[in-house]
Amino acid sequence: MVLSIMRKHAKSWLIKFLIGIIAVVFVFYFGYSFRSQQALKIAYVNGEVISGPEYEKAYRDMISAYQARYKDMWNENMIKMLNLKTQALNALIDQRLMTQAAKRLGIDVTEGECQRAIMSYPAFQVNGRFDMGRYQSLLSHNHMTPEDFEASITQDLLDRKLQQFLFAFLAVTEKEVLEHYTVTNEKTKVAFVEFKPQDFRKSVTVDEAGLKAYFESHQERYRVPEKKQVAYVEIDPASFKDDVRITEKEIQSFYEYNHAAYSRPSQVKARHILFELGPDASKETEEKVRKAAEEVLAKIRRGEDFAKLAAAHSSCPSKSKGGDLGYLAKGQMTPAFEEVAFKLKKGEISDLVRTPFGYHIIQVEDITEARTQSLEEVRDEIADALTMNAAADRAHEKGLSIVDQMPYDIKLSVYAKRHGLEAKKSDFFSSAEPIPGIDGSEKAAETLFALGKNETTELIGLGGKFYMFQIVEARESYLPELKDVADRVREDYADHLAVQEAIAAATRYLTALKEGRPWDELAKEKGLTPKEADFFTRRGPIPDIGNAPEAIETAFRLNAQKRYPDKPFVNEKGAFVIRWLEKEGIDETTFRKEEKEYSEALVQAKHRRIFESWLENLRKNAKIEMVTPVNKES
Repeated sequence: MVLSIMRKHAKSWLIKFLIGIIAVVFVFYFGYSFRSQQALKIAYVNGEVISGPEYEKAYRDMISAYQARYKDMWNENMIKMLNLKTQALNALIDQRLMTQAAKRLGIDVTEGECQRAIMSYPAFQVNGRFDMGRYQSLLSHNHMTPEDFEASITQDLLDRKLQQFLFAFLAVTEKEVLEHYTVTNEKTKVAFVEFKPQDFRKSVTVDEAGLKAYFESHQERYRVPEKKQVAYVEIDPASFKDDVRITEKEIQSFYEYNHAAYSRPSQVKARHILFELGPDASKETEEKVRKAAEEVLAKIRRGEDFAKLAAAHSSCPSKSKGGDLGYLAKGQMTPAFEEVAFKLKKGEISDLVRTPFGYHIIQVEDITEARTQSLEEVRDEIADALTMNAAADRAHEKGLSIVDQMPYDIKLSVYAKRHGLEAKKSDFFSSAEPIPGIDGSEKAAETLFALGKNETTELIGLGGKFYMFQIVEARESYLPELKDVADRVREDYADHLAVQEAIAAATRYLTALKEGRPWDELAKEKGLTPKEADFFTRRGPIPDIGNAPEAIETAFRLNAQKRYPDKPFVNEKGAFVIRWLEKEGIDETTFRKEEKEYSEALVQAKHRRIFESWLENLRKNAKIEMVTPVNKES
């Protein structure tokens, strides 16, 4: 048709117009194509190009993944903050390097392998068979073409084959597993004396020169963080409750649909007395605790008040309530406790019950049978829930309508007033602080600190309410002068001096021990009380000392020939001098039971290290040429 029009009006203005349009399109299309050849190339990896469309797809996929993760907290500024452009490119480079390595090794994926993998994909099956309609529907729903999905499956299969090749001869020996198990599970026991900084605090003198030097060397500790102030509009679902009308039919339908939620299992009302004892306690400690528990049980059997004995002897916080645990259902307690509690009759008292927490004496005061609450019992609860749900929906819709209509360059305070709302202004806060006056706002910090001045968030749900935020003002981070933080620095410096005094005292004490002074005699002379930390593993913590990796490794290097470390151990509690007491090896029977689990974990760890090292080596030896920077401002 177009050609017939051109012949008929060859000399008319119409043909001249059409030819003009064609000429413009021709120039723009071919001119653009010629000039954009470079822009379509992002990088070369060993001579293979990473194209613009390929990069854009990887970048969009990565953004989609983060959007799904952050949901309504997401904003475009987070792209730069998370460095997603570079992340996407690095992932593509790694993928290209792996594919090239697979080709060099003769590893490939056939069309048949890809087809079998897709047809066995659980999501595409109906009644155990591949369903083409479901396949096409799910891909369409996820905005993916069959070609894209098949390419991703092929790449996944190739990666698996490559890893199988790399790890084919990378087994772990029984000796390696045993060594790993031993390092993880062997135990040691130490005694220690503690030098507390607070005991030296009164004797230290803070001099001005030292104070200044301390501040200058720790100045970063006093840095004032970046702070922001926001204007915000709060939309509270509670303000919509009066507009909601819940019908009896809705209540009945909700009850019927959620009938199972109102079933109440059998419960026991119990008290207990806990005699705390760790699962790894020594036999001597266990016998001591068991004996104390038996003495209390004997008093109960003689008729003494259970609640009073619980208050006096229990290690559980429930001791303040006479050991009362309230009503308990199955699944709320450890299995051993639960088994006994549900066998007792009302008013009965158990014998000693051993759990990972220690020994328990249990008293059952009441038993309720399993039942389903009636509609009458839960009507008000359901009505309240339905009302709040409906009110939340209305609040959300209201918030979305406000967000959608908001002009780009308007102050939130002005815009809110037009809609009959009040825009409040927060105090300044840092990214480590909640927004003053807003519950649950800690999780919004990452979003807000990615925004610039006058930028506005989407609708955000926090603490059961909905908010819009706009950055009003930002204060840059800065290092304060000493005069502005003098009181704080003075306290910190005094604490620092006290710690140094504690370390010096501990060092002198350790030196005396190494020179031959007896442990108990020296402690008595110095007015110190030695303590024994029960057996512990390298996974720690050290009982009564805390989680201290350096001290733990030091303790495991000590033995009967070298009982003392080279220097005191220091943590936030103070300085410690430790003394080796004994070591406990692994249990062979337990090792055999857990050997497979430890072997698998060791294999995975070794595979991960080998793969990361191999990929790093590929990067080092690859020729990677950047053509178009991905982080340039667009």
